[in-house]
Formats: sequence, C-alpha cells, structure tokens
Amino acid sequence: MTESAEQASAALEVQNLRIAIDGAVVVGGVTLSIAPGECVAIVGESGAGKSLTARALLGLTPRGAVVSADVLRVDGHDATALDEHGWRRLRGAMVALVAQDALVALDPLQRIGSEIAEPIRLHERAPRDLGERTLGLLRRVWMPEPERRMRQYPHELSGGLRQRALIASALAAAPSALIADEPTTALDATVQARILDLLREIADAGTAVLFISHDFAAVRRVADRVLVMREGQVVEEGMVAQVLEAPQHPYTRQLIAATIHEPREPDDRPTVPVLSVTAVAKVFAAIPAVEDATFEVRQGSTLGIVGESGSGKTTLARMVIGVERPDAGEIRWHGAHRVQLVHQNPLGAFDPRWTIGRSLREALAAGGVPRVQRARRVEELLVEVDLDPALATRLPADLSGGQRQRAAIVRALAADPDVLVLDEPVSALDPSVRERVLRILARLQRERRLTMIFVSHDLDVVAAVADDVLVMQDGRIVEQGPVAAVFAAPEHPFTRELLAASGALTLSP
Repeated sequence: MTESAEQASAALEVQNLRIAIDGAVVVGGVTLSIAPGECVAIVGESGAGKSLTARALLGLTPRGAVVSADVLRVDGHDATALDEHGWRRLRGAMVALVAQDALVALDPLQRIGSEIAEPIRLHERAPRDLGERTLGLLRRVWMPEPERRMRQYPHELSGGLRQRALIASALAAAPSALIADEPTTALDATVQARILDLLREIADAGTAVLFISHDFAAVRRVADRVLVMREGQVVEEGMVAQVLEAPQHPYTRQLIAATIHEPREPDDRPTVPVLSVTAVAKVFAAIPAVEDATFEVRQGSTLGIVGESGSGKTTLARMVIGVERPDAGEIRWHGAHRVQLVHQNPLGAFDPRWTIGRSLREALAAGGVPRVQRARRVEELLVEVDLDPALATRLPADLSGGQRQRAAIVRALAADPDVLVLDEPVSALDPSVRERVLRILARLQRERRLTMIFVSHDLDVVAAVADDVLVMQDGRIVEQGPVAAVFAAPEHPFTRELLAASGALTLSP
C-alpha cells in the first residue's frame, strides 16, 4: 500500500501533535496512525503524556490546554480546527472512549440499558429497535444475563461487568475508532484477560483501537504496534514483538524489566504461628462472604491472599484486623500483637484537609509517642520509605500515587506494628513505582521483622513477595500452601484458571 493510500484508509491519524499547558509543553511531536482492524498501544508511566495524547484525539483536553497538529484526522474528517460543537458530532459516532474507571464514567442515575442506548439516540434522528440493539451490544461484549443487566444500575455490577457495559456504550453508535484509556487497571487477572481479548476481537472485526496502558504485558496480549512515551515524547515505536524482544531505548528496557518479578526465595527457617484462623465465616444480607476459612500465618513470613473481586479476600482481611467480626469460627492471635492496615486507596484513606505530617503525627499520638518526639519521628519514618521529609507539609492530593502509597505505609508503621495487612497496595501503580514499593516492603520486613498479609489479585506480585498463599473463590479457600508449590503444581481448577490468565499477562525474562 502506498503512503497516500495508507493515510486515506487510517481511521485515526495525527502528525506532530503538540500540547502545552500553562506555557509548558507536555506532549511534543507525537505522530501515529491506526488503520481499521489494527490495535496500536501507547505505553508509559503516569505523566508520560499518553492519556493527554488520547484525549486530544477526542477533543477532550483540559481547559487552558493549547493543542496543535500538522494533521489530525478522525475517520477521514479533518479535526485540526474543530470547535466543541464539531467534536460533539464526531465523539461517539466516529471515535469513542472507554475510560479507566467505569464506575465514574457511567451515569449512576441511569440504568445500564439506557446508558448504552444514549449514543444511538444522540447520533440518529429516528432510532429504532433500541431495546434489541442494546441487547445485541451487550451480547457483543459477552455480558452474562444481558436482559437482567439492562435493568441494573452501575453500582450493582462488578468491576469487570461495568467495564463491559462501558465498552458496549462506546460501540453503540458504531464508531470507526475506539480509544481505551487504561481499561483494565486494577481488574482481576481473569477479568483483565477477558477485557483484553474483547478489545482484540473488536479490532479484528474492523474497528481501529488505540490502547493506553502502563503495562507491557497487557500490550503484548492486545496490540499490533506500540509507541513508548516518556515525558511527552515518543522514545521508541515498532511492532510489539520487536519492541519486547529487542528494546532499543533504556526506558523501554526499564519498563519491561519492571514487569518481570524475581520469585521469592523459599524460607526454610522454622517459625511459630502468629495467627490461627479456624472455620471462620461471615454473611452479609444472607449472602455468604467468607465460609469455613481455616489457615495459619507464620511469624516473620508473608501470606498472600488471592482471588477475583467478590471472592471474600478483603472481608477475610478485615476480620483479621478486627474491623469486621466473624459470624462463626475463631481468630486467635498467639501472644500480643500490633496489627495495622495499609489501604488500597491511600487518597481516600487520608483526610484531604490535613497535611501528610499532621496525619502522621496523629498516628504517632495514637501509638503513644510523646508530643516532643513526633516531628522528629515523622522525618525518620518518611526517610525509612525513601520519601523526602519536606513532603510532610503537602496535602495528600499533591503527592503522586507512589508517594501516597508510601505515605500510607508510613502511617501504618507509626504505631510500631509487628503485623501489616496490605489490601491491594500496588494494584494501580506504574510498574517501576510498584517495584520500588515492593522493594521497600521487603526491606521493612527484614529490618522490622514484620509479619505481612498481602491481599492482591496479581499472582505475579504475590509470587514475588509471599511465602504462603490462600486462593479464594466465592468466599471459600479452594487451595493453600507454600506459594512455590501451589503455583508450580496447582490442584484446583480455579487456581489453574487464575494462573493461566496471569501467565498470559506476564512477560518472560
């Protein structure tokens, strides 16, 4: 195909895209084109400019952003000088967005069926058979029980089902191009694999797909070509297999290395149990959340708890720390222990009105540290997790995701615990930031002799940090044992399913 013919057939095309905010260039000189039936990925860490690039192709850059491009075509239409009214005509009908957080993107006051039908009503003068077309869209994204899902609200669906509903809504007006911005972040491995396979099916059916991610393993599964962005610039691009097998830029090699975890060395030292859990159960609104859970946690070890959303792993962790009381069974600590929780969402866990320093001083006060020692202890704790003590004067919203997560670990450490319970502590972090947090946790465990319970849906991470593992499904522990043994020779079909999905999303050295 000639270059001119290739340009004419591109569903999305941009040349020399530049975006400036407050006079600072945040995206400089990005060029890409996506043909019908092709999936192109942009990969990079937070702040690389990948989401801004994607939103420029939708006319959705932030207020005050100055956007320019030599060429910007959407489904053959010149979009370089479109106003907001012009972009509204293109969005949905020619190019559509699948956002990262479906719970935020979907209207909480609309039923799923109405939400999916809305783009059809907006872009067709006399839409017909909306009910049947909506059902067809839900079936296209493999939504189970589509008739029932149409009548439900977003909060009644799981994360994976909400993401399917959002994709169905994006496809409703039959756009030529689909932009998926981190659509699988924080989803379980099996759900993530299904969403990625669905995006690949959509591309194979003739839609151009732009896939935004910080995860090279997900990119390998879904994309044909990849652009690697750093600080607003494309530093490497090419076919996915070529870039993965022979990355040229140091930053690309760094991203790929961060996706590969070294397995934790087996710990053969005899240790005594710190915690014994026997036949524990918990029921919410007549629905069992945890059933007949029995296990032990060894002193100084890390226990991983894995499973899909709704499997009961967080409820089990909340019972361990005493936030929830079991309806049956026994949770017994051997001796006195200080137990602290590290939340999944540190931004929601911190008081947004308080500086980090004030939150830490409050935690130190609760731990009995005298007032005159608190300022010095705040500095020492921040240094312990590789944070600048000057960050104590900042509000939580002023910190990056990785900084907030480390600050949350600091607040848990302020009470001088010997047991840490960590609920999905790295699920939404960029690969290199995630690795830094995991290294810090490993060092803290050695230096403080911590026992850790690590709740996660990421089996690759659990393999790197845990000594033992529990696999949960529908509230029950279906398999448990040393992590190396369970992952090397899983006995339960669900464990094998989890490992297969996780293995498909893990890069090999």
